[in-house]
Amino acid sequence: MNNNNIQRIVIVGGGTAGWMAAAALSKVLKNRFCEIELVESESIGTVGVGEATIPQIQVFNHMLGLDEDEFLRKTSGTFKLGIQFVDWGRKGDAYIHAFGEVGKDMEGIPFYHYWLKEHLRGGSADIGEYTLTALAALQGRFMRSIDAGNSPLSNITYAFHFDAALYARFLRDYAQQRGVIRTEGVVTKTQLHQDSGFIRALQLDDGRTIEGDLFIDCSGFRALLIGEALGVGYEDWRHWLPCDRAWAVPCTGDENPIPYTRSTAREAGWQWRIPLQHRIGNGHVFSSRFMGEGEAQDILMQNIDGAPLADPKLLRFTTGKRNSFWHKNCVALGLASGFMEPLESTSIHLVQSAIARLLSLFPSRHFDQVDIDEYNRQTHFEMDRIRDFLILHYRATARDDSAFWNYCRTMEIPDTLAQKIEQFRASGRIVRANSELFNELSWMEVMLGQGITPRGYHPLVDAMPEEMFAGRMREIKSVIERSVEAMPAHKQFIARHCESSA
Repeated sequence: MNNNNIQRIVIVGGGTAGWMAAAALSKVLKNRFCEIELVESESIGTVGVGEATIPQIQVFNHMLGLDEDEFLRKTSGTFKLGIQFVDWGRKGDAYIHAFGEVGKDMEGIPFYHYWLKEHLRGGSADIGEYTLTALAALQGRFMRSIDAGNSPLSNITYAFHFDAALYARFLRDYAQQRGVIRTEGVVTKTQLHQDSGFIRALQLDDGRTIEGDLFIDCSGFRALLIGEALGVGYEDWRHWLPCDRAWAVPCTGDENPIPYTRSTAREAGWQWRIPLQHRIGNGHVFSSRFMGEGEAQDILMQNIDGAPLADPKLLRFTTGKRNSFWHKNCVALGLASGFMEPLESTSIHLVQSAIARLLSLFPSRHFDQVDIDEYNRQTHFEMDRIRDFLILHYRATARDDSAFWNYCRTMEIPDTLAQKIEQFRASGRIVRANSELFNELSWMEVMLGQGITPRGYHPLVDAMPEEMFAGRMREIKSVIERSVEAMPAHKQFIARHCESSA
């Protein structure tokens, strides 16, 4: 009987995407099922600015069996409880898209509907007052979950900030310890099978040829295999997500890194601030249609909190996605598969979810088209719904102080997003479709934070007697406030558990 199992996997490109793939495959396949080889060149730089994550990364780390404290020490990481958005709805506004639970659901109805009732009759102005992670973030506090019974401290949701270069190095060591072969070299030619059009081998600049059965393209924006060799096209989303440039620069940090990412809206885009243990990552994402590169660089350098540690680096990109993410015997991960600006820290998650999807639909050497189609269908859905969530940030604004914001405020949006906004505006309801990445609470926090206030709330909220309603709202708020007071300072927690020597 012929062995139709994949014998050799070849990954093109290191960086975060390449070494995440290598680490995951080496863990699951244990290098006994097939050989894994990664080709990269020290002479080719990586983008390396995807330094903020969302809580799902803990699933990836758990799958690898990582010790969280060691991982954070090796990557100079900090903890992240959410993202603060400044000046997005209007200048002077600020809100936090916080991770985890909001309040406490009652009678089978999401808590935020009870908050809406309170808010619409002149009560609480900020849903963050009832959100443990939002309050803790603003007070600079952090801890992991403990066994505290029916307390918010039993279920604290968080993610990480880390140095992308150190993260890739950490995963590279992990993968090589599990048998992944690292080959230094530059791919100069992709050889295709004449009949099938599948990739047969890669030719390197020193003349070596590397054959494989399954090829994973982690070559970044260039998309060396999926784009250049196989000719898979690209869908441009700049009419919805108009930013196409970013300046990035690290600067010296402070002694008390905040446990959240900050996104500050600028005249023609936005600026990120990501606090690590040893430095702060900064960047200015902007639209070259509305602002010149020089002006954008000046804005970034005038709005960082420390001394620059390097020269600013300019990144050029086109927001969008590949027409197919898996074509023939090639799967594209990371920037080779598409790009959505790092507004909600989804870049690393998209690599993670693509790896999980590939493992779920892992092929034989027959490469059944029905499995390839299913992989592409799921990936298109995921990217389209994340796209809608990002567009929401630009569309839901009252800003009219620049041509950029006038464009964003009035642009046409996808029907799927328009329906979500209108349903929330009418009744506060949000329907999560087919396990899309961002849940009802995320949509709610951003829409409320940027000025979309529903006209009503779930009618069954009024089934609760007024005295009980008022009492429960007071108690929930009090419990959350006391829980935050019990949490240590973020800096203290890091010093106690995972302080880096970097």
